[in-house]
Amino acid sequence: MDEFPSIEEVNNILDDIAEEIPKPIYKGLNQGIVLLPEEKIHPRSIGESLLIMGQYRRSIAGRGIVIYYGSFKRVYGSLRGEELKEKFRNTLYHEFTHHLESMAGDRDLELEDELEMADYIKMNIAK
Repeated sequence: MDEFPSIEEVNNILDDIAEEIPKPIYKGLNQGIVLLPEEKIHPRSIGESLLIMGQYRRSIAGRGIVIYYGSFKRVYGSLRGEELKEKFRNTLYHEFTHHLESMAGDRDLELEDELEMADYIKMNIAK
């Protein structure tokens, strides 16, 4: 594979990873896992340096996970094979952790993400 995988190929990679996840963990995830073509810049990004790879969404309509193909292509465009699959796996597992914590009324990973954001802002403002 010389080029970054197509969106269809990435969808297949995500399907393979999703099959690794025990079915009970999907409870309440009524909007499933969606792969969108765009790249998504984080609203608190300084410039366009911070992209969102995936998001756990919870709303009145339900709960779901979104993965941003364009963000992966921009950030990990040089990766292939298992290295790239591992990046997708880490992101999907991260979003599932948000899902499980949300269902349990926990916010540990949200707080950890906020600490990482504070570090990012501190490092980038100092530049």
